[in-house]
Amino acid sequence: MSQAGKRLEALESLLTRGQDSALLRFGLGQAYLEVGRIQEATKHLEAAVTLDPGYSAAWKRYAQALVQTGRHEEAAMAYERGIAAAEDRGDLQAAKEMAVFLKRLRRAGR
Repeated sequence: MSQAGKRLEALESLLTRGQDSALLRFGLGQAYLEVGRIQEATKHLEAAVTLDPGYSAAWKRYAQALVQTGRHEEAAMAYERGIAAAEDRGDLQAAKEMAVFLKRLRRAGR
């Protein structure tokens, strides 16, 4: 089994045992993105931002996953929410990054 596969298995095991958290869901989303399973990644990243609406890194990756699935309007909204969350927490670098991604998305007419 590949490293990514082992990581996914370990993270899914934690979830199965009831250890759900925004951090775990973010990790699952990241791991699924790494193996190209975008739908599963999107599901877990959405759960991460639901569990912790202030988790700016999760908002960024969630929006990126939405872009990859062609859900551009939802991605724009996720970037906007992520920017607000980052600004609320004083994470100005994350807010700037998401603002750039949002601008590119809008410029592309999506």
